[in-house]
Parts: sequence; C-alpha cells; structure tokens
Amino acid sequence: MKKGIHPEYKVVRITCACGNSFVVRSTRKQDYAVEICSACHPFYKGAEEEKLVDKFGTIEKFKRRYGDFIDKMKK
Repeated sequence: MKKGIHPEYKVVRITCACGNSFVVRSTRKQDYAVEICSACHPFYKGAEEEKLVDKFGTIEKFKRRYGDFIDKMKK
C-alpha cells in the first residue's frame, strides 16, 4: 500500500434513536447518530415486535395519503 494516501481509521460511537450505541472504526472524525439500527429495524425484529422510529412523520403522512386505498385493497 502507498503511504500517505489512505484515510486514517478512528474509533467512533454510533448512537441510534432507540438508545443502542455501537463502537466502530470509521474514517469519520466524530461520533454520530442514526435513526434506525439493526436492533430496532422492523426487518430484523419481525412484524410482531415492530417498533417504528418516525423522526419526520413520514409514516403518518403515508397513512393519510394512502390509508383509504390500502383498506380497500384488503377487502
């Protein structure tokens, strides 16, 4: 490997909105927050344990827009 062209890996802490935090190595210089992680994502939790973190209200906006259509499709 060539010297001086690769970024330095630093230890950073990733904090999720659900409260979990992970320590990883990254080229980022500071800790940062994420909205969804593997501990709270519905795909990994399963449908019965679904815990949604909706920071921007996108789920409610979707339900308002398409709620009637989805109800009609279920019937």
